[in-house]
Amino acid sequence: MTEPRFEVVFLYSILLFGSFLVVESGIGVNWGTISFHKLKPSTVVDLLKGNRIEKVKLFEADPSVLKALMGTGIQVIVGIPNEMLASLSSSSLASDLWVRQNVSSYVVKGGVDIRYVAVGNEPFLTSYNGEYQSYIMPALLNLQQSLAKANLASYVKLVVPCNADAYESSLPSQGAFRPELTQIMTQLVSFLNSNGSPFVVNIYPFLSLYANSDFPQDYAFFEGTTHAVSDGSNVYYNAFDGNYDTLVSALTKIGYGQMPIVIGEVGWPTDGAMGANLTAARVFNQGLVNHVLGNKGTPLRPGVPPVDVYLFSLLDEGAKSVLPGNFERHWGLFSFDGQAKYPLNLGLGNKVLKNAKNVEYLPSRWCIANPFRDLTDVTNHIKVACSIADCSMLDYGGSCNGIGAKGNISYAFNSYYQLQMQNENSCEFDGLGMITFLDPSIGECRFLVGVTDNRSLSSRPMALAWVSVVWFFCTLVF
Repeated sequence: MTEPRFEVVFLYSILLFGSFLVVESGIGVNWGTISFHKLKPSTVVDLLKGNRIEKVKLFEADPSVLKALMGTGIQVIVGIPNEMLASLSSSSLASDLWVRQNVSSYVVKGGVDIRYVAVGNEPFLTSYNGEYQSYIMPALLNLQQSLAKANLASYVKLVVPCNADAYESSLPSQGAFRPELTQIMTQLVSFLNSNGSPFVVNIYPFLSLYANSDFPQDYAFFEGTTHAVSDGSNVYYNAFDGNYDTLVSALTKIGYGQMPIVIGEVGWPTDGAMGANLTAARVFNQGLVNHVLGNKGTPLRPGVPPVDVYLFSLLDEGAKSVLPGNFERHWGLFSFDGQAKYPLNLGLGNKVLKNAKNVEYLPSRWCIANPFRDLTDVTNHIKVACSIADCSMLDYGGSCNGIGAKGNISYAFNSYYQLQMQNENSCEFDGLGMITFLDPSIGECRFLVGVTDNRSLSSRPMALAWVSVVWFFCTLVF
C-alpha cells in the first residue's frame, strides 16, 4: 500500500483547522443510492466530474461506488450505517476488518481520496430514543485504533454527523445540547478536537417550515425576511444562520467554541409536500451557495463560513422511506436519471448544472389505464402498485396530485411497470392496463421511463395492433 503524503496532510491540517481566517468553504454533495432505478456508478461519477464537484459524501461503503471513484481525485466521506455501530463498538477485530476492507484497500496510489469516515448517521436523533448512544464512543475509539494500525490516522478523520435536534434554544446565543446529550457530546467533541476532526451537522430549514405552520416562510430562505430574529446586538435574517449559531453556542458552552463545523446535509426537496417545488428548491440552494461562498459567515462567526457544505442530495432516491414525508424521495439536484431539475450555479466553474451523459434508458413506452375498460374495481391494483413502486408524487402537495383520477391510475400503473423493467405482464392489472408509446406526462408531472444497468432484458413481444389504438385514445384518457 502506498503511504499518504504526510507533508501534504500536515499542511492541509494547518490550513483547515489551525486558523478560521484561512478557511474557504467547499461545496460537495451527498450521494445516496436508495433507488429503484440506479444509474451505473461510473455514470454518476462522470456526472460529478462534469459538474466539477470535488467532494462527495456516501452513506455506506458500497464497493461498486468506491471503485468508480478510484483515480478521480474526488474527496470522499464514507459512511457507516447506524446498524453497524454495535459490532464496531464491541469488537476491535470487526473494526480492523471494516477499515481494511473499506478504507485501506482504497487509499492507495490511484485509489480513492477518502478524507473522512462518518461513524453513524444522526445517531442522537430524538426518535431513536438513545438506541445508538452507547455505541458511539467505543466505536470511535476502536476505529481510531484501526486507522492508526493502518497508518492512516493522520489522513482519514472520524466524524459523527448529527441532526440539528441534538441542540435546542429559543435564541442562538442560548444554544445548548439537549440535557441528556451533554455528557456524551462533551466526550465526542473532545475526541474530535484531539484528532483534528470537525463537527458535522445536518441543517434543514425546510423541515422547520414543514413541521410548523407558523414558521415564517421567508425566514427559511436567503432573500431577506420581514421576520428577522434579534438576539442582543445580533440580528438573524435566515434560519440557516440562526441554527448554525445555536450550534456554535452549544459548542461554546462545553468549552469548544472554536470547533470547525462541516454541514453534512442541507437542501430543499422539489416534490412530495406543500412548499416542496422546483422554484423553492432553486431559490434556497442558490441562496445557500451564494451565502456560503460569499464568506459572510454568521453573527457569531463573522467572515468564517463552514469548512465544507454538502448539499442534500445529488439524485432523487425513489425507494427511501416516506415515514417522515413523501418529500424524502425528492431532495435531488438531479432526477433519478441524472437530469438537472433546475438551473443552479454551484460556484465550481459551471454556470448551470450539466446533465448525466450516456444514460441507458429502457424503451420509450409507458403503462396507462385502459380506456376501454371500466375502472371501478381498480383500487386494489393501485394499492398493490404503490406499495411496491413510488407514487409519492400523487399525494397532496405532489406535482402529480392534480392530474385527475384516470391520470392517477395511469401514474401508479406506469411506476410499477417501469420498476418491473417493462415486463409486459406487469401492465396487465386484470386487463385494466395498456401499454402506450406516447408519453403521457402532464405539465410538471413526469411519467418516468426506467434506466437499465445493462442486465440482459428478456424479449417482450408487443401486440403491435395496440399502437394505433393507443395513440388515438391516449388523449382521451387524460
